[in-house]
Amino acid sequence: MTAKLFTPLEAGALRLRNRVVMAPLTRNRATPDGAVPGPLAPDYYGQRAGFGLIISEGTQISQQGQGYASTPGIFSTAQVEGWQPVTEAVHARGGTIVAQIWHVGRVSHTSLQAGGAAPVAPSALRAESKTYDGTGFVPVSEPRALGIDEIPKVLADYARAARNARAAGFDGVEIHGANGYLIDQFLRPSANVRTDAYGGSVENRTRFLEEVVETVAGAIGADRVGLRLSPFSPANGVVVDETASETFARGIERIAPYGLAFLHMVEGTTGGSRDLPAGASIEALRTLFPGVYIANNGYDRETAITAVETGRADAVAFGRLAISNPDLAERLHLGAPLNEPDRATFYGGGAAGYIDYPTLEAASA
Repeated sequence: MTAKLFTPLEAGALRLRNRVVMAPLTRNRATPDGAVPGPLAPDYYGQRAGFGLIISEGTQISQQGQGYASTPGIFSTAQVEGWQPVTEAVHARGGTIVAQIWHVGRVSHTSLQAGGAAPVAPSALRAESKTYDGTGFVPVSEPRALGIDEIPKVLADYARAARNARAAGFDGVEIHGANGYLIDQFLRPSANVRTDAYGGSVENRTRFLEEVVETVAGAIGADRVGLRLSPFSPANGVVVDETASETFARGIERIAPYGLAFLHMVEGTTGGSRDLPAGASIEALRTLFPGVYIANNGYDRETAITAVETGRADAVAFGRLAISNPDLAERLHLGAPLNEPDRATFYGGGAAGYIDYPTLEAASA
């Protein structure tokens, strides 16, 4: 009998051939000038079309939203055209792919901003974090607080990015609300000390999240929109405090009525421990969302199968293993050995560690 992990799934308008999901993975291989996907990107994503769903690497909604060198955007005509061969390669092999749309907020550097401007954030609080400026990892720059009159422009950038993603051939988008980036910054008291309608109370701190979801859903239809959150992850300098469970519960309650295609959550610390703070519960948050739930963080074959069989998750996303195993869904299905990822080639570079990991078929040949 086939484990449920390897069976099809409908997530809104998205049709997944299986429930093995490729998590969004920053690879820093876009063109340095123009932030256009590089020439190897169609091969990279096309090789991974056997995943039930591919979530693209984080793709900035504007230059202001860029936080790392050589990451792709989805706000210019050249970028849209650069993504088209990628989505065509995935669709030619029967795959489904969404673009993760991303604004990093304060996790940026002046060298990446137009005119050397300061990054923007909910509040003028610098993150205890580093970014990649094209030469190495450097401390992020001091941000300035977004004016309340600037927020509608940021929302419009999200809507434009979603429409551009569809124009580029993506089946939908995932809103990046996780890992200490802009939406997550609004949610956290450690990054948001505003005294206006976007700060202070839980209701105010969850306002921007709902407005982004409403805006993007209105642009392309909620059934083609997913959302990623990391409720208990201290990524990029945000603090997981005693308000986290209440904040994220209210945030999920606010977005639940929109009918999104899926909710995708990092369970624990991004790329690290699955341990949660005392009293915290992923299951409690998951029950507040009526749609498809994608689990993420530290899963292997057995734990993924169990999570889906028991209904704790509808699908499971894999990160590092998706880098080194382009045919991960098949390998997991067969219980086959896995390629080990080469961390030295994760960020930047060329074909090595990007499109040269062997498939089972190639390895046997």
